[in-house]
Amino acid sequence: MTQPSQQEQRKKEHIAIAERFYRQPEFARDQFAGVRISHPSLPDTTLASVHLEQMLFNKTINYPIYINAMTGGTNQALVINQKLAQLAAHFQLPMAVGSMSILKKEPELATSFTTVRENHPEGLIFANIGADHPADFAIEMIKLLNADALQVHLNAAQEFAMPEGDQDYLWSKKLAHLQATVGQNTPLIAKEVGFGMSASTIAQLLALGIQNIDLSGISRTNFIEIENHRRKTALISDYSDFGLTVIESLLERLNVQQTLKQRPAITFASGGISTPWQAVKCLALGGDLVGMSTYFLHLALHHDLDEMMTLFAAWLTEFKGIFAMLGCRNVADLRQLSLILSPELINFVQQTDLDWQQFKQQR
Repeated sequence: MTQPSQQEQRKKEHIAIAERFYRQPEFARDQFAGVRISHPSLPDTTLASVHLEQMLFNKTINYPIYINAMTGGTNQALVINQKLAQLAAHFQLPMAVGSMSILKKEPELATSFTTVRENHPEGLIFANIGADHPADFAIEMIKLLNADALQVHLNAAQEFAMPEGDQDYLWSKKLAHLQATVGQNTPLIAKEVGFGMSASTIAQLLALGIQNIDLSGISRTNFIEIENHRRKTALISDYSDFGLTVIESLLERLNVQQTLKQRPAITFASGGISTPWQAVKCLALGGDLVGMSTYFLHLALHHDLDEMMTLFAAWLTEFKGIFAMLGCRNVADLRQLSLILSPELINFVQQTDLDWQQFKQQR
């Protein structure tokens, strides 16, 4: 029996550890409880009037929800991606594949990624590579999936903790080159890998010409912890306070809007989101779409496709019902609702010089 390569083995371990973390108690930094929505007691709307479909990269999607990057490059990943793509096709959701970097050395593993396009033939698919890869490899991966966009993941913290990590972080010029070449024909999405984005990072990405960002805030799926579990010698420090949550990152995006008078074309909000109420709060705070990874991974690992569809249909029913309850017909209406921040988030806002009063009732 052929032994898996180091990259393939790493991907297997990532799935197992991420699922283990998902089953742990709630994440200590309860980010979503810090945002409260001032609701109307007279919503004056109906469920039938709620319309959540929208255009994204020239295709129609039914909901502002996407399946975020997870896996690829193993036999287990093939099964997971097949089920997730079928789920995405059924509900007409965008889907991102996991890092395709493994295909540079092991192209024979491509079927674990191409199954996504095979099972979601008309849908929105995001290819995914690291920021250190050249434009020709990016184009090859886009063509392989007939991808509608390219996620470029920024995973310095993961590489730092990874036993075999590459700690050459000279990515800015490479990212600018990808935008100037690949980005002229295929939208690029700069994606963090579970540690959130600061205002300075968002401003830097905008200056490089990147218009779409995935904030990917910290959650139970912490890649420093995941990689630390894979190390023979554990890291000395505790990094549980490293990074920003998706809520803090959304506030930082508003900070950029306040300071530079510009904002990303599309803000993908992800990181620790698993419930409809959490998703609604992220949209109310300015996210354009909400992504989930571990939630969908858990569905795929523990349920057959019919069960997955039933469970996620219930998720979407509740999600849409929240809009009606709040008197909102779409995402734009959500952003008009007044938000109340916890003392901890107000402290964060004050320290980062965000004028919250400017955005409290409109984002």
